[in-house]
Amino acid sequence: MDFWLILYIVDWFFFIIVAGTVLYLGIFSIASLFSRTTHITEAKIKRRFIILIPAHEQDHVIEQTVLSILAQSYPQRLFDVTVISDHQSEITNMRLAQYPITLLTPNFAESSKAKSLQYAILNLPEFKIYDVAMILDANNIVDQNFLTRMNDAYESAATKAIQAHTVSRNRDTAAARMDAIFEEINNAIFRKGHINLGLSASLADSGTAFEFKWFKDNIMRTKSSAEVKELEAMLLRHQIYIDYFHDILIYGEKIRTTEKLNLQHGRWALKQFQNLLRNIRYLPGAILNKQRDLADKIIQWILIPRTMMVGVIMLMSLILPFIYFSLVIKWWFLGAICLFFFALATPDYLVDEMWDKTFLRSPLVSFWALLNIRFLSNTKLGKLIFRKRNK
Repeated sequence: MDFWLILYIVDWFFFIIVAGTVLYLGIFSIASLFSRTTHITEAKIKRRFIILIPAHEQDHVIEQTVLSILAQSYPQRLFDVTVISDHQSEITNMRLAQYPITLLTPNFAESSKAKSLQYAILNLPEFKIYDVAMILDANNIVDQNFLTRMNDAYESAATKAIQAHTVSRNRDTAAARMDAIFEEINNAIFRKGHINLGLSASLADSGTAFEFKWFKDNIMRTKSSAEVKELEAMLLRHQIYIDYFHDILIYGEKIRTTEKLNLQHGRWALKQFQNLLRNIRYLPGAILNKQRDLADKIIQWILIPRTMMVGVIMLMSLILPFIYFSLVIKWWFLGAICLFFFALATPDYLVDEMWDKTFLRSPLVSFWALLNIRFLSNTKLGKLIFRKRNK
């Protein structure tokens, strides 16, 4: 086959895939500029919460998280805190044991958040009755009225799953600033933009509240390291709406090195592929039965991951000028549109004196993260993510 014909086919194949992803992101980034949030009223009932905090080798931050939860203005008799301390030091566990919490110390051969959450559910006292299960990361800090606001939001939403707004508590390095920007873009596009158009929000790794009975029944069914996305798919298959509350904040510590940030983005891309493999069979039924939330989520997983998308745009923009200059013009235009949509989704508080420098470095980070996907597939993590489901 003629070289130029192959070049045209490959060029347009990747361009159509990437352009479709950019269009999808653009629609929801524009939608995020408007307001359509559930109105929060004071709850008539004070629900009983169980706060689950999986902590894996996070000795330096877990105590601060526990203290911020114990300092809640919410009645202490109405919430319990369970820390699942996996592979943390004896000193950390001794310090945690001094607080009025339940401390579990599993020692998994292969650690995962799903295993920690399952272990916690299996070890909860049977006489304890809870209404809401709340998941926090070991590096999260919350305000004193956090549980009060979550209780009000849970009643106002009238659904079984709600998501709070996770924000960065540190922007002291270039990688941390980029991670903060990426997270807020996700909040805008996949949460605020979605609920503004009447679709379910995407779940984050923390700051999620579930109806306790539903969570207890379904967390045991998760099989992979992408347990949050498995729960999200289950909710949508059960036609349960996921609401998002942009004004309820959770502060999380951001990654401080570019290397770790690249690896994180590589893991996300692998997890997206895994989620697609698990749920693609539900797409025809979701479309036929007009399950908009489920269909949207599966289409979202079909689209090229954002890390790969930016990496491909950058790669094509650099290579094509040396092969056939006229082919690269559309890629430059698409790259500019993509950055424009990302800029729309970036909140004003992140646009400071370091914003231009940090934002313009993001394509390079995405490019290197694209390379890390290849390396991750040969690592223990990659094998864990792609392992076969237990029958």
